Amino acid sequence: MGRRFPDKNRGQGEESPYIEKVIFINRVTKVTKGGKNLGFSALVVVGDGKDQAGFALGKANEVAEAIKKGIKRARKSMVTIKKKGTTIPHEIVGEYGSVDILLKPAGKGTGVIASSPIRAICECAGIKDILTKNIKNSTNPINVVKATFSGFENLKV
Repeated sequence: MGRRFPDKNRGQGEESPYIEKVIFINRVTKVTKGGKNLGFSALVVVGDGKDQAGFALGKANEVAEAIKKGIKRARKSMVTIKKKGTTIPHEIVGEYGSVDILLKPAGKGTGVIASSPIRAICECAGIKDILTKNIKNSTNPINVVKATFSGFENLKV
């Protein structure tokens, strides 16, 4: 899950400065008159481990290619997440579709109390202490990630 992929622009074997996490891989099928065409979509989160993170959905006919596309797109869509020490500055609710995510600052040493998609985002963004709650209990990982980023983008320092 938390692998670091080598960057093509750098020397072979060197690791990328970004933390890359695959959150969800979905197998999709398109039915045509010639038969079924299999494809894959991969939800990926990328961050620098300090204060920047981004996410994207990569789609391709193979899993590895979908992950690579997702990572490339996520690096382009990175945003800066405002932090106060190792946590966020204030409580906020991120909303997207039918998902509401409550994000609360936590004391030092608390850790990341969150579901796996939110935990991946926090690790990539360098957030060490946070409390979260999925208010409306929708567990669609794509909508959960979008709601979390919506909350992080609305933070004020």
